[in-house]
Amino acid sequence: MASMNRVFLMGNLTRDPEVRHLPSGQAVAELRLAVNRKFKTQKGEEKEEACFVDVNVWGVTAENCAKYLNKGSQILVEGRLQYHEWEKDGKKNSKLRVHADNVQFMGAPRGARGEHDEPVDVAGGDEPAAARNASRPAASRGPVAAPANDAGEPPPQGGGDDDNLPF
Repeated sequence: MASMNRVFLMGNLTRDPEVRHLPSGQAVAELRLAVNRKFKTQKGEEKEEACFVDVNVWGVTAENCAKYLNKGSQILVEGRLQYHEWEKDGKKNSKLRVHADNVQFMGAPRGARGEHDEPVDVAGGDEPAAARNASRPAASRGPVAAPANDAGEPPPQGGGDDDNLPF
């Protein structure tokens, strides 16, 4: 039987990242993410609700989160769900958390003062995402402008003859 455990969440931090180090020296950051959902009720009223999610981030990514993020920072998290159980004072407790594989900053990093005009992927260290993307295959970098024609001019952008469309 096949299975998949993949989570993508975008939201804002409800508090500053909390970082601790394991005896092995590995950094672990705990993030609390608020993911908002807007919807209309049956009466047509617009409402908004928040889902609060705990996220664990490991290694260099954890250290970068602590360095660049603070309460209110918007991030995109890719990871997997982990189920945790523990007992405290004779009472059994459980919780679902996200184990983050990738964290991407969706706004300018703390203290950047406009230095970054694009999201920053913290999994790759301090290097801006654009520099890392340059070494990735074009297919994984997102949309690319169409090539210029033989005269070196870019292709026309919209406003063409819709009568020639096959549908």
